[in-house]
Amino acid sequence: MHRSPAIARSLVGGVLDRYTPWKTYRCLPALRLRQGTEVCAVRRLSTAEVSVVSSENGKIREKVLTMETLNPHIVAVEYAVRGPIVMKAGEIETELHQGVKKPFTEVIKANIGDAHAMGQQPITFLRQVVALCTCPELLDSPVFPEDAKMRARRILQGCAGKSIGSYSASQGLSCIREDIAMYMEQRDQGVPTNPDNIYLSTGASDGIVSILKLLVTGEGTSRTGVMIPIPQYPLYSAAISELGAVQVNYYLDEDHCWALDVNELHKALSAAKKYCNPKVLCIINPGNPTGQVQSKKCIEEVINFAYEEKLFLLSDEVYQDNVYSPDCQFHSFKKVLYEMGPEYYNTVELASFHSTSKGYMGECGFRGGYMEVINLDAEVKAQMVKLLSVRLCPPVSGQAAMDVVVNPPRPGEPSFELFAKEKNSVLNTLAEKAKLTEKILNTVPGIKCNPVQGAMYAFPRIFIPPNAVEEAKTLGMPPDMLYCLRLLEETGICIVPGSGFGQKEGTYHFRMTILPPTEKLKLLLEKVKEFHINFLQHYSSLDATSR
Repeated sequence: MHRSPAIARSLVGGVLDRYTPWKTYRCLPALRLRQGTEVCAVRRLSTAEVSVVSSENGKIREKVLTMETLNPHIVAVEYAVRGPIVMKAGEIETELHQGVKKPFTEVIKANIGDAHAMGQQPITFLRQVVALCTCPELLDSPVFPEDAKMRARRILQGCAGKSIGSYSASQGLSCIREDIAMYMEQRDQGVPTNPDNIYLSTGASDGIVSILKLLVTGEGTSRTGVMIPIPQYPLYSAAISELGAVQVNYYLDEDHCWALDVNELHKALSAAKKYCNPKVLCIINPGNPTGQVQSKKCIEEVINFAYEEKLFLLSDEVYQDNVYSPDCQFHSFKKVLYEMGPEYYNTVELASFHSTSKGYMGECGFRGGYMEVINLDAEVKAQMVKLLSVRLCPPVSGQAAMDVVVNPPRPGEPSFELFAKEKNSVLNTLAEKAKLTEKILNTVPGIKCNPVQGAMYAFPRIFIPPNAVEEAKTLGMPPDMLYCLRLLEETGICIVPGSGFGQKEGTYHFRMTILPPTEKLKLLLEKVKEFHINFLQHYSSLDATSR
């Protein structure tokens, strides 16, 4: 096994331990990675040094934008899912293409929930409708089924100039918002939905950030506090940093399958009130990166907590189709809120989110999504529409894709049989891979993986020997970062350290997606197993030597 300092050298030019803490590297906009180089290529030039190369007629013109003048909130943003390990994985891929010999022949990127990049095939009906919207001349083609043509015509009818190349209303095409409202009413067994409360977005992420922008105010101890689960999806911590809000952590219970305990919410809120003004409670259900599915009872307790503490609820429900455990069922916060009665349903402010990127569709590239916002103050709603108008509209092709998700083929329509077959195949395969991942990881000494009840990821806890922890500290990086770097360089497997998502002090994890094809997933898991055993043996021998 390679020594860790060699990994550090290959990642950041060999001076990681004498340059800056690892956290700083995750904030830098670019890392020039050169394996084997001994000179750090990411050293930040001072304003004076930059000015030397920008002189004209003997007069020095300083750069307007430098690290000293850059918005400090941007520097604070971190996004582990596409962080330095992924950049290193890209460099290794380039080296493999150039013929550089490695202990492996390919890089397996298990760091992100990108279904199609992992080989998942598109849903035929969705692509047919989007294709017809993009090329209306195909509407006369006998190749396309009539139900796909019917949906495409309806979408095109709602577009200016009958073209998805035109802008839509800022809130999204009205016909698609109507379809979303019908979908939500059917999903929630008759709970009423007003299309005017629905907003199409550029993926769910865009909607989440838009709502947070409305909520974040204040300075000092009056700054808005945003409660997020730990572990969390890094979009939340990144958006909180960018907006200058205060991150308020509440910890999920790993010993009870990452359950959400309302007592932990009370504890976190009470502590946060001393240094900020908590106004927002974020929930991810099913969970990312943890894969848990919340019970109806838990959701009721969370809603009651938000009601009593006057918190704005954000419910991230993009994995609502990804439930694999027969003992679990997805319950929308909207439906549970309605069932709790008018006192709750007419007062609790709730924004919920969905996306084309997950579920059985996996259409990440279309950037389709929507949010429903209920009980919003009328004047604030006008301000939100104004804010959304600044960006004109979300991609209309993404809106069309979202429409197919909420308005799929119905029984009796020409495309229903193929659609149902493709959808069930994707979800059944994901369920099998969820069980496979949990089963294999739990056979590895020093790894414990909770059941993957939903979503697309496993978040196992890993034991890292004391000697490895000390070595990571010497290198200025979290121990699970060292672990993931070693795994990448020795096996070609790219995963994300748990420190990028948050975890309890003294515990270490990694997140991996279950999306690779079954045979490749088996190979990945066996490689992780072999690596982990060797990792433990290596550092155990060092521990014995040091004694």
